Parts: sequence; C-alpha cells; structure tokens
Amino acid sequence: MGQPTTEIRIAVLTVSDGVTAGTREDLSGALAVQMLAESLASADIASKVVPDDSAQIQAALVEWSGEGYALIVTSGGTGISPRDNTPQATLAVIDYLVPGMAELMRFESFKHTPMAALSRAIVGVRGRTLIVNLPGSPKGVRECLEALLPILPHAFEQLASGAGH
Repeated sequence: MGQPTTEIRIAVLTVSDGVTAGTREDLSGALAVQMLAESLASADIASKVVPDDSAQIQAALVEWSGEGYALIVTSGGTGISPRDNTPQATLAVIDYLVPGMAELMRFESFKHTPMAALSRAIVGVRGRTLIVNLPGSPKGVRECLEALLPILPHAFEQLASGAGH
C-alpha cells in the first residue's frame, strides 16, 4: 500500500449524533484510526467525536489544521439526509478541492454498491492539511481508505514541499 510514511500527524473526526449521544459505538472512526496507523506508520493519531453539527465540524477542522496535522479524516455525515452536514462544513473551511480523490473513493465504492451515488463526500486542502470525508459505515471507510492509502504519501510530500513535480 505505497511507501510507509513516518511521523505524519493525523486526526480522525467521527461525525455522528448517535455516537455523540452514546447510543452507537464508533466502529467507523476506530477502523479509520487502525487502518491509518498500520498503513502510514503514524505514532500520533488524534480522534474526536462530534454530532452532525456544521459549526462543531468546522471548529474541529480549523483547530486541527491550525495545529499542523497533515491529514484530517472525517467519518460520517456524507449522505443526503438533512442531518448530513460534513461536506458543507468541509467546504466552508477548505482552500481548494481535490476532486480526483473523492472521485476515486466513489469509483471504488461503486464496485460494491450503487448506493455510492448518494455520497457527497469531498476531499480538500486547508493550508497544508489534506481533509478527506469518508462514509460513516465501517465497510465504506475500508473501501475508501484502501483506494486512497497508496497515494497519500505523495499527497503529503506535495503539500509539505509546496511544489508539484
């Protein structure tokens, strides 16, 4: 899965009313932390849970990007329900989109379910932080991260250097 990267600061933000209320277990966020730790050899992965609330999502993204995290992964809130606020909150704080990465995630998910068409997940950059919206299901998290993991080290290099090829 690509070249291992060491000491990359990563944050995982689970967006879920149910997990916040204590009525559901955070299986998706836990899986994202596990997969990222194993694949990117990162010693420092922060995690947090917030409800499907745009202001709280934005606050976490702004805080972590301001602290120099290379990657922030959100899990949840990417569907079409009125409570799904993650894409709007992400759009409000990013400097620019990275549409190919979001397309890659949906392409991979389409191989497993036509419901991938309902995903509004986006990928973007704030400062030098890559922000990736993942679905809220463990299955969706696994499919999307498996698609992105091979290209993340190169994305980190480009963001850190400030230069392209």
